[in-house]
Parts: sequence; C-alpha cells; structure tokens
Amino acid sequence: MMDDLIRIEHLTKIYERGEVLALNDVSFTVKRGEFLVLLGLSGSGKSTLLRCINRLIEPTAGTIIFDGIDVTRASSRQLRQIRRRMAMIFQQFNLVKRSTVLTNVLSGRLGYVSPAASAIHKFSKQDIDMAMADLDRVGIPEQAYKRADELSGGQQQRVGIARALMQQPDLLMADEPVSALDPATSHSVMQHLETMNREDGVTVIASLHFLSLARRYGTKILALKDGEIVFEGLPTEIDEARFMEIYGEEAKEVEVR
Repeated sequence: MMDDLIRIEHLTKIYERGEVLALNDVSFTVKRGEFLVLLGLSGSGKSTLLRCINRLIEPTAGTIIFDGIDVTRASSRQLRQIRRRMAMIFQQFNLVKRSTVLTNVLSGRLGYVSPAASAIHKFSKQDIDMAMADLDRVGIPEQAYKRADELSGGQQQRVGIARALMQQPDLLMADEPVSALDPATSHSVMQHLETMNREDGVTVIASLHFLSLARRYGTKILALKDGEIVFEGLPTEIDEARFMEIYGEEAKEVEVR
C-alpha cells in the first residue's frame, strides 16, 4: 500500500500586498508513486502550487510535508537537501541556451557536487557517463555537444527531462511541460515522464490543460479554479461536462484532445 510522499494542509498564497489570492486553503495528499495531474485555467494557481512545494515561492500560510519533513519550516541548509530530491521541468524548458546540451544535463548534479566544483561546472567522469546515458534514454545522445538553442522544442524538453533524471529525484514536478509542443511531441514527452513514474518509481505532479492527456497519463486528477480545489479524483471520474465546469466558457478554446 502506498504511503503519502506529500501532505499539504491549508496552503494559502497571497500576492501583491494582499490583493491577489493565488491559493486559498488548499489541502490534499500525494501518494508515493502517484502520477498526479493538475488541471485548471492559466491563473488558477497550478504554477504557484508547484513552486510552493519546493519553496521557489514562499507560502503565506499552511504546511507542506515532504516525506515526513516540514518543508515550510526547513532551514536554508535543509531546503537544499530537500530540493535535491525534487526535480522540476518547465514550460519554456529553462535551459542555458548558449551552453551545450551535455552541460545543461549535468547541471542536474549541481546539488551533489562541492560548491567549488559547481562554481566552475567541474564534474566527474561518472557524472558525465550518467549524463550521456540519460540523453540516450530520452533518445537524443547525438545532440550532446550542440548548443541547447539549436534543438527543436521537443528536443529541448527532452534535455529538461534528462537533467531531471540526473537528480535521481523522488518527486518530479512538471509545470505545463507540453503546452508549447504539438500533439505528437506532447505524447512523446509525456511518455518519458510516465516511464520515470512507472519504471523508476518517481512520483510525478504535472500541470496540464488537455483532458485526454490527463486521462491517459494521470493516476489521480486535482483541478483548481481561482486558487481552490474544485475536483479531486480518478481520471475515469472526470468527463467533458465536469471539464466544462472547471474551465467555464474558456473550455471552448481548450481542446479536449
């Protein structure tokens, strides 16, 4: 039986001197090994939620427990240790465009090397071999010595996945990982996340817009609207009608592909 990897209790985030309530008293758990999909409009709180979990954004109130550790009360040193176990993939890839693909992938090991070594990006042969193996795993080993900005969008997102693999994380958070990609490439990227989840046992939280992707890859769905949870359940429990309720009028502009 899976136990809880993440427990979030009464999480609230307020921006701009109290004028924007991004998250409002959000509580839920994520089981170890789950593939949780976050659904919701842009501005619904999905990105804020992900960034609160690793404290890239400081919560206003509430508690985040990760594998028994209170993230919200962790010291700077403890937070560095926690973040080593949390990888993140971004909508716009978040690569150093002028650096090589290999260097970008190796940056996933920065939390494991000494500060002096990380400052000059000095990595061991073992780390380099691991990076090449991870590039092979996502199908682009031949791109290792190209600049990141020479790659297509789908290839750049694969670099982001290889970088995440380098962390050997317990949790992978993917913030709109396929919104900039075409449908075929989207499935290719999602399949890599699914492999990390099923074969490596990595717990995944991914924010998505498309109902078909949520149903295909998620083991659980959490929908946000105006910073509040409006649906929590199995992929089979959410249909087009419920999807319309979550997205409102804008559901007409969002493909249910």
